[in-house]
Amino acid sequence: MANKLKIDIVSDVVCPWCTIGYKRLEKAIKELGVEDQLEIEWQPFELNPNMPAEGQNVIEHIAEKYGSTLDQQRESQQMMTDAGEELGFKFDYFDEMRMANTFDAHVLLEYAKDFGKQTELKMTLTKAFFSDRKDVSKRDVLKEALLEVGLNADKALAKLDSDEAKLEVRNKQNYWKNMGVNSVPTIVFNRKSAVTGAQPVDTFKQVLTELIAEQ
Repeated sequence: MANKLKIDIVSDVVCPWCTIGYKRLEKAIKELGVEDQLEIEWQPFELNPNMPAEGQNVIEHIAEKYGSTLDQQRESQQMMTDAGEELGFKFDYFDEMRMANTFDAHVLLEYAKDFGKQTELKMTLTKAFFSDRKDVSKRDVLKEALLEVGLNADKALAKLDSDEAKLEVRNKQNYWKNMGVNSVPTIVFNRKSAVTGAQPVDTFKQVLTELIAEQ
C-alpha cells in the first residue's frame, strides 16, 4: 500500500505517559490489524533540556517542576505502574531514581531511523530507564541498547560527537515547538491532525479507523 498513514510521535525517552500512550496506540493498531497501513516516526522532545549530566532525583525534580507533594507523586507513580501493567510494561519506581538527560538518546533515535529500528530502540531505552533502573544518558547504557536492537554501536555512538547530527535533533525539536507542541506525547497524523496525551485504546482505534478510511 503506497499511501500509508504517517504517524509522528513527539515524545521523550523518560516520559511515562509517552510510553503508556504508545503502548495503547500499538494495542489499537494490533487489534485493528492495520500494521502495514501506517508508518511511525519518533520525533524528539526533551522534558528537561537543561538536565545536568548527573541527572536529578526524580522526587526532587517533580516537586521542583510541578510542585507535587510526595503523596501526590506516589499516587501518580502507582497510577502509571497500574496502567503499564495492563499493557505489559513494567514501571519500577524507586526512591533513588534519577531523571536523566536524554539528548544523546534522541541523536541515536535519529540514527536508528535509517535502519528501520527507531521504535525498537525507543522501547529498549524506555525499558532500560523505567524497568531496569538504568541511566539512559550514559554511553555504556546507550551502547548496550544499540547492540540489543542489532545496530552498529560504534557508528551510532560516533554521531554523539557530530555537530551535524546534534543540530538535526535541535532543528527537529524547534520545528515541533514552533508547531505548538508543548506537552508529550503528541501524536500527529499525516501532519494534519493530532491527539495529545495517553488516550484510551478505543479512542486511538476510532481515530485510526477514520483516517485510514480517508486514505
